[in-house]
Amino acid sequence: MPETPDIAAARLSPAQLAANFGDAHPPLTPHEAVVEASRCYFCYDAPCMEACPTGIDIPGFIKKIATGNLRGSALRILEQNIFGGSCARVCPTEILCEGACVRMAEEERPVRIGALQRRATDWLMQHDPAPFQRAPATGKRVAVVGAGPAGLACAHRLALHGHDVTVFEARPKPGGLNEYGIAAYKLADDFAQREVAFILSVGGISIDYGKQLGRDIDVPSLSKQYDAVFLGIGQAGVRALAIEGETLGGVRNAVDFIADLRQAGDKGVLPVGRRVVVIGGGNTAIDAATQSRRLGAEDVTIVYRRGAEEMSATKDEQEWAQTNGVRIRHWATPHRLLGEAGYVTAVEFMRTKADATGRAVPTGETFVLAADMVLKAVGQVFVADPLASGGTLTLAVEDGRIAVDAARRTSMPGVFAGGDCVAGVDLTVSAVADGRIAGDAIHAFLAG
Repeated sequence: MPETPDIAAARLSPAQLAANFGDAHPPLTPHEAVVEASRCYFCYDAPCMEACPTGIDIPGFIKKIATGNLRGSALRILEQNIFGGSCARVCPTEILCEGACVRMAEEERPVRIGALQRRATDWLMQHDPAPFQRAPATGKRVAVVGAGPAGLACAHRLALHGHDVTVFEARPKPGGLNEYGIAAYKLADDFAQREVAFILSVGGISIDYGKQLGRDIDVPSLSKQYDAVFLGIGQAGVRALAIEGETLGGVRNAVDFIADLRQAGDKGVLPVGRRVVVIGGGNTAIDAATQSRRLGAEDVTIVYRRGAEEMSATKDEQEWAQTNGVRIRHWATPHRLLGEAGYVTAVEFMRTKADATGRAVPTGETFVLAADMVLKAVGQVFVADPLASGGTLTLAVEDGRIAVDAARRTSMPGVFAGGDCVAGVDLTVSAVADGRIAGDAIHAFLAG
């Protein structure tokens, strides 16, 4: 984005930027980890396990931390969730495992499960970078499309079973959402790439970059060349506002803003507006708004069409944004973008209210927020076009995403799918669960 008087780079000093984009939540010390682990009741019928999409034995791994067995703790985590390191950092634990912790009923302060998980997995990655061993080679070959959490989780599971895996990735780096879509302060110090290297250390997995489904490869060809196929292609589309002024300079998709920030070695080269308006209510909106502030934006406002309780961003994420100086305004929807000389200068919003069915409807009353940068975070969508061959979809699509069964099988024999491209909760941990389930299902399929 070209710089203008109101959109500029280097608003903060290098030292300030380094501090702002360092690790936002430093790890527990060894002593803190033991003390925190001792708070766990080690429940037999643990509700925290039920709340974890990957089914990690949470009491089991915490007990091993309490007794000093960090290696055993980490392996217990990673056997269920090979992305345990990043999930410890980015999972919304407050609505998953920690939200279900029985300590909440007594103290309203759960065991810090995410921090303990990070303690164990970080220790293992530092002390044993290749802890997993492959089964004897089966001679079977599997194609995985997408080197994100779903694809790499599936690839790792298949490699453990002895199969050879080729991962096709459209972008120049692996990691998917972890590499391109998470706030830099959540996965700091190049953690996403270090975790990918840890996962690939099992062997038997190769990655072919610059290969895009629908352009360079297609599902029918892959299914002929390989014994099985897994699709972890995410959601490539971004919803538009579909309002006047959307093409003005200074208006961009929040996911692109976050990706640029993630890939910038020097955050000082990234331009940001003085007055930033972010439209949306999910984690992408929170990450875009908070990082705008941390880049040096003076005034940042998130505007969402419904109330705080309906935002898909968790309460903790909302509070995090607010402690970083971000304002959140509710019950308003963008009506049009105003501009001068080709650049956005303001956003006109229409106030909304809930109707009898709970839907947000416009009231007719408007207000204007000044803005020299607008970030759109109104959702991503699955694009089915790459699945087409000869103008016809090769796989069944249901509710706008690839249709799969409980084993993540698609409508085409030998083709499986998981992650954001299938219906479900759009979380890293859910994508990892899909990849692991599909990996085991593909192994069973290959075994006949």
